[in-house]
Amino acid sequence: MNKPVAAPLAGRLITVEGIEGVGKSTNLAFVAAELQRAGHEVVLTREPGGTPLGERIRELLLHPEGEIVPMAELLLMFAARAAHLEQVILPALRSGRWVVCDRFTDASHAYQGGGRGIPVPAIQMLDQLVTGGLRPDLSLLLDVPLEVSAERQAGRGDRDRFEREASPFFSRVRARYLELAQAEPERIRVIDAARPLPEVQATIRLALQDILVQ
Repeated sequence: MNKPVAAPLAGRLITVEGIEGVGKSTNLAFVAAELQRAGHEVVLTREPGGTPLGERIRELLLHPEGEIVPMAELLLMFAARAAHLEQVILPALRSGRWVVCDRFTDASHAYQGGGRGIPVPAIQMLDQLVTGGLRPDLSLLLDVPLEVSAERQAGRGDRDRFEREASPFFSRVRARYLELAQAEPERIRVIDAARPLPEVQATIRLALQDILVQ
């Protein structure tokens, strides 16, 4: 069992969240570059993944040979997260580096909670067990309407198991993300990612300024 995270940590944890097609990959690189320009050493990582074990779990989750039931999906996500925290995230934060992560625990609440219908208490229990209560210092929620998400994914080739989900699934995921943001507006900043990229990144830059001056 993981022990609670000792606070304060020397570094900061910034996460980028959102449904498929919101532009996470492009904007993750932008966030990392902005932090580096501000003089911080940055670790750019992702969930599920980030470690050899996490990457194998990622492949299993995205391209399984058979069915993965919702609770098994949730447990696999947290298994990957446990390794990620111990081997990558916490060592980086303790050493003063800033971590920029493609998804974190908010994604479990959105995808496995909102999308799959797993009760919130089950996710909260695993969250406390695995993360010890660690929360990102800032979460950028890139948000687009479902039709924009679908349009952006239309040209993609081989889709993974999540990308092949139907519109009602993503509607539930997006709704849960927005509920989380409403509950924690200071931590989770909603970014209208349907706008042109320069406008999106200007908004992200403003959100980063708030944490850079703390």
